[in-house]
Amino acid sequence: MGRIRITGGIPLDGEVRIQGSKNAALPIMAAALLNRGTTVLKGCPRIADVFRMEKILQGLGAKTCWQEDTLVICARELQSCAADKDLGEKMRSSIVLLGSLLGRWGEGVLPFPGGCVIGARPIDLHLDALRTLGAEFREEEGCLYARARELRGGEIIFPRSSVGATQNAVLGAVCARGTTVIRGCSREPEVSWLCRFLNQAGGQIRGIGTSCLEIRGVSGLCDTVFHVPADRIAAGTYVCASAITRGKGILLDPPVGEMRALLKAYEKIGGQYRYKSGKLFLCSQRASGSLGWLETGIYPGFPTDLQSIFLAVLTCARGESRIKENIFEDRFKAVPELQKMGARIALDGRVARIRGGSLRGALVSARELRGGAALVVAGLGAEGETCVENREFIERGYEDISRDLNALGARTQKD
Repeated sequence: MGRIRITGGIPLDGEVRIQGSKNAALPIMAAALLNRGTTVLKGCPRIADVFRMEKILQGLGAKTCWQEDTLVICARELQSCAADKDLGEKMRSSIVLLGSLLGRWGEGVLPFPGGCVIGARPIDLHLDALRTLGAEFREEEGCLYARARELRGGEIIFPRSSVGATQNAVLGAVCARGTTVIRGCSREPEVSWLCRFLNQAGGQIRGIGTSCLEIRGVSGLCDTVFHVPADRIAAGTYVCASAITRGKGILLDPPVGEMRALLKAYEKIGGQYRYKSGKLFLCSQRASGSLGWLETGIYPGFPTDLQSIFLAVLTCARGESRIKENIFEDRFKAVPELQKMGARIALDGRVARIRGGSLRGALVSARELRGGAALVVAGLGAEGETCVENREFIERGYEDISRDLNALGARTQKD
């Protein structure tokens, strides 16, 4: 198991370019199956989850190749509608293949998906949405079997917001016969980017960025070259790294429009920033204040993926802060590891109370992706050396967190 070693107490002052978005790239890769030709994704992040999805696509018969940070996917001649069981079980995002496989083959076989252990994430909304379009499902030996004689448009109403279910509904509807209206859609940027990709490839989707999408089915998608957007969670991670070290930093090409909730919280604790010509300039010398109350929410609320990372920042603040987790009930897995570093955190259900103070270096273990990144950020603000085990979790979402932090002036290394 790999490790990351961090020397703490060094105020950051450098610049780094933000990688492509993990959460946007994965559903767009799934969407490439609907094009009986070639899809080119520029700025695609070279991360573990993307490589896993690439292998799943290869197992279905797609041809892929990399040209630096450009991923080329040719899905002209698929050979299977069954995703690799071992790979699918390791990655929650594999469920988004369901809509694409039904749209391409009229059937699909997927293992029940895995990924980070951060709470229950049922797939009932995915199945209900696709049933509305004509799909049928059965479970057998740990796999989900899907079939549709023909996908037809319909009205889908989500009782609660779900990013993945919205994406699956869009993927099933884009090549279905007739018109589909989806109400109660997730408004997360990753849904909007998927819709923009599909429209660029010949889809007909209206209402992008709203809670109601209207999709007029098309007979197929066409070849396209698409640029994967910058990763708002990676960018937010590096804002937090600047904050906990009371440093500075310049982020190149961050998606500032998608980061408003994080930047608002950053300002509340004393951080300052300005955005000019594609550069986000950070000044964190005064980012030492507490935050009376912060809660996660669906977009444009504070993202759950940054909750544990911002919590790490607050462990080094002055005063007391509270964070409520509204999205996943088990999103505090990093807390026991932070406590090993001296963090004063008390949990009461979905609320964490953080009494600011100081951290000391320690040997800690990542248990999931964002919690692992939180431990790395905590190590930057701790006294002495921190060693974060299980860096494989972190590599699911960050191309090279050590490389990027070192570009900002940190001292980290991978073992």
